[in-house]
Amino acid sequence: MNVRVEQIRERLQSLHPVCVEIEDDSHLHEGHPGARDGRGHFRVRIVADCFADESKLSRHRMVYQALGSLMQSEIHALSISTLTPAEAGPDEDN
Repeated sequence: MNVRVEQIRERLQSLHPVCVEIEDDSHLHEGHPGARDGRGHFRVRIVADCFADESKLSRHRMVYQALGSLMQSEIHALSISTLTPAEAGPDEDN
């Protein structure tokens, strides 16, 4: 179990997601100057109704707000994909 992935998943529950996918890509950045402090590199794909009628920037701000202090303590880099259930398609599941 990856503790940081679980912390991210827990924080994102505040957005009431239909689906959350989190990938820890930290191992791909070993030795990278920005990763020396031990924080990780992650990719997040989140599908939630709350993104409806929101711009991409607004959606990303919502994710950053949900993650809060993890952005300073655990996350060095974050790639974000935000979709509504309609944008994700009918086969979306948790």
